[in-house]
Amino acid sequence: RVLQLPQAPLSPSLFRVMTFTPSKEEFKDFVRYVAYMESQGAHRAGIAKVIPPKGWKPRRTYDDVDDLLIPAPIQQVVTGQSGLFTQYNIQKKPMLVHEFQKTSNLDKFCSPRFADFNELEKKFWKNLTFNPPLYGADISGTLFDPDVPDWNISHLDSILNAVEGKCDDKIKAAQGPSLDFGMWKSAFAWHTEEMDLYRLSYMHYGEPRSWYVVPPEHGRRLEKLAKGFFPGNAQNCEAFLRHKMTLISPTILKKYNIPFEKVIQEAGQFIVTFPFAYHAGFNHGFNCAESTNFATERWIEYGKRATLCSCRQDSVKISMDAFVHKYQPERYSLWKAGKDHVLIDHSKPTPEAAEFQRKADIQRLKVCQENIPHTITPPPPA
Repeated sequence: RVLQLPQAPLSPSLFRVMTFTPSKEEFKDFVRYVAYMESQGAHRAGIAKVIPPKGWKPRRTYDDVDDLLIPAPIQQVVTGQSGLFTQYNIQKKPMLVHEFQKTSNLDKFCSPRFADFNELEKKFWKNLTFNPPLYGADISGTLFDPDVPDWNISHLDSILNAVEGKCDDKIKAAQGPSLDFGMWKSAFAWHTEEMDLYRLSYMHYGEPRSWYVVPPEHGRRLEKLAKGFFPGNAQNCEAFLRHKMTLISPTILKKYNIPFEKVIQEAGQFIVTFPFAYHAGFNHGFNCAESTNFATERWIEYGKRATLCSCRQDSVKISMDAFVHKYQPERYSLWKAGKDHVLIDHSKPTPEAAEFQRKADIQRLKVCQENIPHTITPPPPA
């Protein structure tokens, strides 16, 4: 089956995944640092990597994690071929983390030998439909010590907190911390976050995780591609990618000119996912990660226009009224009347980034002035 998609100019440098290494001082203000990242254009790629400053630790010890219960591990059964796959999750009986880790080390499930990432990636897509792995995903809870002040996933500073009392429990569900335990070949299918929110993910320990991301500016093109290849799913639910069942290989993305980037997250590193960034990925072996959703003012436009799943009762739907009323009061009446129609500019950073934009403008002006040749005007003739 051949799909016709409009050609898009590819600018790899524009959408490259950035890596940030904040100082201890910069790391203290989460909201401000995310704003700084966007002032540098990090959001245009869809995700960014953050390496915490030396000495920062989210937890004193992980020695007690082995006896943590994974209440509903899932077996990921994948069907499909030629780079197009559907992932089905079969719930298994509860197991402890050390039991999960022991299973991940069995010959049937352990990581293969590989020379480099490219070889491992090829083995993942080649063997995707064999030996269904287990995934201990979406476990409510945190491994962060409560006294960790900076970038603590269990209590991030976010505008979701500013209106929490005025909204339903959906906000609490969206921003509660969750743990997941992976093994080789366990994967997460293409999706954006609930309500197209931001997400912060931290790899506590274990083997790396590979991420794929499509820049938000090209998200609609990925949706069109997926609908073309999975028409039955699209007919049943407009937002079927929110079901997290659709895996499309990078080979297919290249063939249909969908821009995407890859990044590897290692233990001790954060990944920030930006609004409307379609992402997917897989684990290289046994690992433990923690994540939560959050929001800045820039998210509000995304939340107002998020395409929601209509076929599942447990899908997250957050009322945007309180956010518009608090942060966009001049547009509230239009919003309530259904007339608040504004196109989203995916390239625009969050309003909180204005501070860094001003500094950059001042610096550019200073450089320009320094480069202007100084001329001396001779006095007029007597």
